[in-house]
Amino acid sequence: MRIAVDAMGGDDAPSVVVEGALLAARYLKSHKIILVGDEQRIKEQFAAFGYAGTGLEIVHAPEVVYMGEHPAEAIRRKRHSSIRVAVELVKYGRADAVISAGSTGAAVAASCIELGLLPGIRKPGIAAPMPTRLGGVCVLIDAGANMAPAPAHLLQYAIMANDYCKIAFDIQSPRIGLLNVGEEDAKGNVLVKETHALLREAELNFVGNVEGRDVFEGTCDIVVCDGFVGNSILKAAEGVSEAIIHLLRTELHRNVFRRLGGLLCKSAFRFVKNRMDCCEYGGAPLLGVNGVSIISHGGSNGRAIFNAIRVAGRLAEMDLNTRIVDEVAAAIRRNEG
Repeated sequence: MRIAVDAMGGDDAPSVVVEGALLAARYLKSHKIILVGDEQRIKEQFAAFGYAGTGLEIVHAPEVVYMGEHPAEAIRRKRHSSIRVAVELVKYGRADAVISAGSTGAAVAASCIELGLLPGIRKPGIAAPMPTRLGGVCVLIDAGANMAPAPAHLLQYAIMANDYCKIAFDIQSPRIGLLNVGEEDAKGNVLVKETHALLREAELNFVGNVEGRDVFEGTCDIVVCDGFVGNSILKAAEGVSEAIIHLLRTELHRNVFRRLGGLLCKSAFRFVKNRMDCCEYGGAPLLGVNGVSIISHGGSNGRAIFNAIRVAGRLAEMDLNTRIVDEVAAAIRRNEG
């Protein structure tokens, strides 16, 4: 698999991106990594990591889309930006997937503009894996691509996430919940009520309305919501995770007895931290675009980039998009019938 990586995307790019690419080149032998960005800066990072091999390809892209820029305008104006050039590699068949830890809006815009949408898909959605109390994963969709969806969009999100869970997490019949302020069918706004009716009639394992806490309880495998709410949940979860870790570190250093107890529990704390760390999942696929596009966290480290490359390769190998197109087409035929 050929994976194009936006080397300039992320808070600590290109250093951590190059680090992750080097890990992938070492451990994912079946993947060819293409780093897209400022060639000189990438080569400087090669030197910093002591890399003198020839396994990684560089495609020069002198421009960068920054966080404060309007995504769609920047993508159209900066034709040589690293994210646009990386997506174009997929568009023209030089890569099988693209990864970016840069501006989410820019990654979504570039993927939609350059790759287009899959047949039958109305809007793309970001499918973000979230850790659950039971040790599994709950996929939150949409996590920020579509702030004002229609009920038909949310139905398609459920269908796409259903296929994604089967391939990425080997869940044969994913349980799908619709995010609401309560479990009762009568609750919610117009969007939620109309979506509930569509999901109830769909050939999916729909378990009904769920609440915010269910994302982390493990009571379902997929939670469907609009992008505004989904992104808010994602950011709130990140904040709570960081706050808990900070509080534990502070309290464990209060006195010698707590420090001793902390040392005894160090392995357990490390396990919990890893379970809550978004870097373990690599990134979230932008489902619905005509290609494999992985959006990673802006604060990704080298391990996260490595995991994103691994996930991108798996989704490309398993031909997720063909399955999505078939399932959506079948749903459309059922509705028309």
